[in-house]
Amino acid sequence: MNDWQRKSPLDWETYVNKLVKVVAVEKHEYEGWVLTVDPVSATIVLATFLENEKGSVSFIMGHAIQEVKILQEGDSDMKQRLARISAPEESQAYSPEELEKRKTALKTWLETNHIPVGEQGEQGRTLSVAGVLTIEPPYSPEQCSSTNEIILSRMQGLLQGYLDQQR
Repeated sequence: MNDWQRKSPLDWETYVNKLVKVVAVEKHEYEGWVLTVDPVSATIVLATFLENEKGSVSFIMGHAIQEVKILQEGDSDMKQRLARISAPEESQAYSPEELEKRKTALKTWLETNHIPVGEQGEQGRTLSVAGVLTIEPPYSPEQCSSTNEIILSRMQGLLQGYLDQQR
C-alpha cells in the first residue's frame, strides 16, 4: 500500500476542486482538477478542460499513484464548472420556482387526462401516479420510476409527448 492509499477520506477531500499534478507508476504524469477521490480504491478522478469548453475526465487508480502535488486552488467559477460535470444536465437548468411550476403543470395535465396523481415526500416534490409510478424533479421521462416495466414505458411515452407539446 502506497502513501496515497494510506490517506484518509478527510485528507483526500482537501484535494477536491484543486489543480493537481499526479505522478503515477512508470513516471506517468497527469494534470487536472480533482473532481473526487474514491474512498475505497483511492482512485483519483481528474477533469481537464479543452479550448472548446468540453471537459474530459480521467481516472488514476489509487494503487498506481506515487505523488499528488497541488498546483492551484480552484476559484468559485472553477468549482461551478466542476460541479456541472457530475450534475445531470436538466437539474441545473431549473430554479425551485420553475420546478414547482413544472410539477403543477404536469399534475394538472395528468388530472385533465384522468390519470390519478398525487404528491409524496416531505416537500411533496415527487409525483405519484396511480400508486405504481413516481416522477422526480425535473419531471421528465428519465425521472420516472416503477417496478412495472409496461406502465413505466407507457408513462414515459406520455410524458415525452406532453413535454414535446410544451415546446
